[in-house]
Amino acid sequence: MPFYGRVDHFRLAVESVLAQDNPDWRLTIVDDVFPDPEPGRWVNALADARITYLRNESNLGVSGNFQRCVELMTADYGMLMGCDDMMAPGFVSAIARLTDAFPEAAIIQPGVTVIDSAGQQSRPLPDRVKTFYRLPGSGSRAYSGENLAKSLLRGNWAYFPSLVWRSSWLQQIGFRADLTVVLDLAMLLEIVKRGGTLVLDDEPVFHYRRHSASVSAVTGTDGSKFIEERTLFTETAKDLRQIGWHRAARVADHHVSSRLNALTELLALLAKGPSLGRRVLLSHVLNRPYPRR
Repeated sequence: MPFYGRVDHFRLAVESVLAQDNPDWRLTIVDDVFPDPEPGRWVNALADARITYLRNESNLGVSGNFQRCVELMTADYGMLMGCDDMMAPGFVSAIARLTDAFPEAAIIQPGVTVIDSAGQQSRPLPDRVKTFYRLPGSGSRAYSGENLAKSLLRGNWAYFPSLVWRSSWLQQIGFRADLTVVLDLAMLLEIVKRGGTLVLDDEPVFHYRRHSASVSAVTGTDGSKFIEERTLFTETAKDLRQIGWHRAARVADHHVSSRLNALTELLALLAKGPSLGRRVLLSHVLNRPYPRR
């Protein structure tokens, strides 16, 4: 669990792990130099041998701390749980069943419910869109190859903090240091390009907290999120053509859902007057070169 955020949400996240009906788990918390020492004291007072609290010597940032967590993984499967998200009590048991049923899985996407900052169940527009783009089917099923890549490129319907990864894949590839918003999609696509399988399940065992303080929300209005997205789409389209996945490459070229997302951000900014962010968003919507910063 990479940690830097609200202490109350962090406590709820840790408590949700402690509440698992399957005790076969280990939690390593990696504090990215959060200014308040209270979270570390609180965790140490729990005195649970399954929990380790580490503090970085210096702030590594989002991608750096994710990579640090990956380097610390020792089990066959691991996750990068959000420090403001929550597991349902049956999360570990559900993952154990899925890894038994799909022993070759590289990624597992369990069922997710979305909650707001107050912990109430929510279904904002981004999550309704995710449902639209998600691959069809029901129950537990596995996907791979170009169809999976094309689906993720149409709209990234995965919930990064809920994903369970085969640790060896993460450690072999590593998170990109130049990305902060779409580093999860970059990792997903890299694994799919290399032949990895994603298992999708419907049983809701994870609570994903969506709120206005997320990195994605903060970087949307200034356009930096979309610059990062287009960089990934451009690189991915080139890679996909090299392996013969031309349909998926065309989806990356057009990145329609990303451009529609930028349009919603642009409409929200229209009343605030001219800005560089508005010009970046408009360029993204039209799929044209960005203005100079």
